[in-house]
Order: sequence, then C-alpha cells, then structure tokens
Amino acid sequence: MKPNKILATAFFLATSVWAQAPDMVAVVSKLSSRTIELPGEFQPMQSVLIHARVRGYVEKILVDRGSIVKQGQLLAELSAPEMKAQLAEAQAKVQAAESERLQVEAQLAGAQSLADRLAKAAETPGAVAGNEVIQAQKHVASLQALIQAKQKAGLVAEAVVKAQQELQAYLHISAPFDGVVTDRLAHPGALVGTGSAPALLVIQQISQLRLVVAVPETDIAGIAMGTRVEFHVPAYPERTFAGTVARNAHSLDPKTRTMPVELDVQNRDSALSPGMYPAVKWPVKRPRPLLFVPKTAVVTTTERTFVIRNKDGRVEWVNVKKSVADGDLLEVAGDLHAGDMVVRRATDEMRDGTRMPGLPQKP
Repeated sequence: MKPNKILATAFFLATSVWAQAPDMVAVVSKLSSRTIELPGEFQPMQSVLIHARVRGYVEKILVDRGSIVKQGQLLAELSAPEMKAQLAEAQAKVQAAESERLQVEAQLAGAQSLADRLAKAAETPGAVAGNEVIQAQKHVASLQALIQAKQKAGLVAEAVVKAQQELQAYLHISAPFDGVVTDRLAHPGALVGTGSAPALLVIQQISQLRLVVAVPETDIAGIAMGTRVEFHVPAYPERTFAGTVARNAHSLDPKTRTMPVELDVQNRDSALSPGMYPAVKWPVKRPRPLLFVPKTAVVTTTERTFVIRNKDGRVEWVNVKKSVADGDLLEVAGDLHAGDMVVRRATDEMRDGTRMPGLPQKP
C-alpha cells in the first residue's frame, strides 16, 4: 500500500472513533464500607508486680510460673522477727497504761471519799478548816484529770498495737485478682520490702485480654464502640476469633499517625496469650456518603490526576484525588457532584475545552 493511502486510512479511522460519542457514566454517591487487615498486639486485662509492703525475708513462696490463682489466695509468707518484738512492746505499753489507770482510779475513790467526809463535817461550824475542804476537792480534780490522761495514753498504745498487727498481716501476701503467675522473681531467704528489692511475682489476668490495634488516621472516623471485629492468630490459623471495640486513646501517635484502639477479647479457654500478634480484619466505614467513579474514568499524568466531565457538550478536566477501591469503582474527591456524567474510559487525548465527540453542543 502506498504511504499516502496508509495515512489517509489512519486519518479516516481516527476521525471515525472521535466521531463516536464516548461511553458516559454517572458519578455515584454511596456509603463506603470495607475491611482492611491491621496488626494487633495482645495485652493482659490487668498486670501487676507483686511487691512486699514490709521489710522481711521470704519464708515460703506457694506458687510458681504458670500457677492459676484466685483473688485472696495466699502467694507467699515473709518473716520479720523484729516486728514480733515491736508488737510485744506495744502490747506491754497497753497493759501498763491500763494498770496505771486502775491505780489512779483507786486513789480517786479514796480522795473522793475523804472530800465527801470533810464537806459533811464542814457543815458544823468550827469542826473542819475550810482550807482542808478546798484542798481535798482539788486533789479529787487532779486525780480525775490524771485518769483522763491515762485513758488517752491507753488509746494511743492500743492504736500502736493495731498498727503493728496490720503490718504483721502484710507478711502474708495474697493475690489481688484472679489470674496466672507469669513470672517468679524471688526465692526463700531473699530480703524484700526495701527500695532496691525486686518484685516477688508477676500476675496477669488473661481470662479477658486487651487487643490493641493501631488504626491509621484516615480510618479513625469509622470507629464505633461495641463493634464486633474478627481476627486470626498464627498459633491457630484454622480458628476465627472475635473481640469488641471497647476504648480508644483519642490521641494519635505523632510518628506513625495511628490511634491505639482497644478491643476486649474473652479468653475462657486460654488459647490466646499476651504478646501474640494477631491479624485483625478491621472494618472501615465512612461517616458520610462518598463519590465513586469507574477506575478507568481516572486519568493520571505526570502533572495531574483528573476525570473528564461533560460540561454543556464540551470536555472538562476535573482534578481529583484518588482514594481506595471498591470493586470496579474508585473513591475520588474533587469538584464533582453525584450524577455528573464523566467518560467511562478517559484519556488525555480528549483535550480540555474541546467539543465532546459525538455529542451535540449546546447553543
């Protein structure tokens, strides 16, 4: 075929294509929901280092790593001989204060009897000097004040005894909640209860776990409390677990631009453990309808990303920002409205401002 004929044929085919009206499609507005996979990390619902409240030596440790414990269960016993001596001293002070009070009460009874007799005798003129009556009454008053002081001293001594008894109760260490002993850090003979002494045990509550998921900033708007979320763990690939969205941090990590969100996960069979990294099927829901166009309707060049809209029979390039895909549709943001007609298979060969091929131009 001659070169001129080839050019003529190509020109004819091109003009035939452009003469045809492009396939148009309406911009769709709808609520978007999808599922993305995010990593998570299990943490115990409660975790505590068990320290001694008083200084002493470990006498017994009744549990070990892996032990299942109940709230109030005895975990360890300590010994502190000096505390027994302090308690005995405090009890002796209580007895001494009580004995002194009884003695003063006996003296008061005698002084009161004497004062009463002198007052009776003073009724007869000249029988008793008035000064003796006054002295007897003042002696009674002083003894009464001394009794009150002894009573207060007895109460103070009893308070000291009670405090020493409470301290001795701290020699018996109990579990603060139901859980499992995940680490044992002390053994019999160790000195505990000092500033540098280590903890005795680590107890964690694992019957219920916290699943912490770092949710990207773009997806936090759809977080809804009480949402059921499924996940898998590598240890049990055949099982599907689930948790409930319970709380979020209301603050983003400035480095990762994610928000920690916690799910409550029931772990009655203890299949899950703190430290596991599950793959979470996180539901993403937008709070308002979004705009979607076919993926082929979006044109990306080195300079811009746009769709081609029909504006009164002419080509109009509308800049957009691409987001996530929903099947064959693509979420876009830009100067578009639901119902706008855009070219389904757009190309930058359709120049901005030119007449839309195959469509009548409005006068």
